[in-house]
Amino acid sequence: MRIRPYIASKDYEYLPQWIDNEKTHAFWSANRFPYPITPESFHAFLETMSTDWTDSAYVATEDNGQVVGFFCYSVNIDDNIGFLKFIIVDKSKRGMGYGKEMLNLALQYAFQITGAEAVQLNVFDENISAKKCYEKVGFVKRNIDRNAFAYKDELWSRCNMIINSK
Repeated sequence: MRIRPYIASKDYEYLPQWIDNEKTHAFWSANRFPYPITPESFHAFLETMSTDWTDSAYVATEDNGQVVGFFCYSVNIDDNIGFLKFIIVDKSKRGMGYGKEMLNLALQYAFQITGAEAVQLNVFDENISAKKCYEKVGFVKRNIDRNAFAYKDELWSRCNMIINSK
């Protein structure tokens, strides 16, 4: 597996295939943009994230170039803590170690290239499979905001997780 910068004209086509229902969309994006995603709304959102938070978008590819994952990353220069966001893996590859491998590469980039001392992420407590993946990589719960997000008639808690450089 490799990671590389997201190329809108080449990589967007995969995301609607992986995010094919409202709940997956809400778990992934906290409904920061409408479902179903469109290239216009998604790329406008990425531009805002880049401008406001210095986020950069990345994809994970298999060695043959097939895109299998997506995430955004930024580092806060004030506290030197990186932040991973919008993490998703091809739905046909979930549960097969792809997420763990992608996150390990993202962390290698964060610690070795950007020099972050730690990396954090947020995950809904109800997104059990994602949370387990993050724990397998070494993320630990830092805090939890109870009932932070409303999805239909449910209230989801937002869990902030962190991993320190080794």
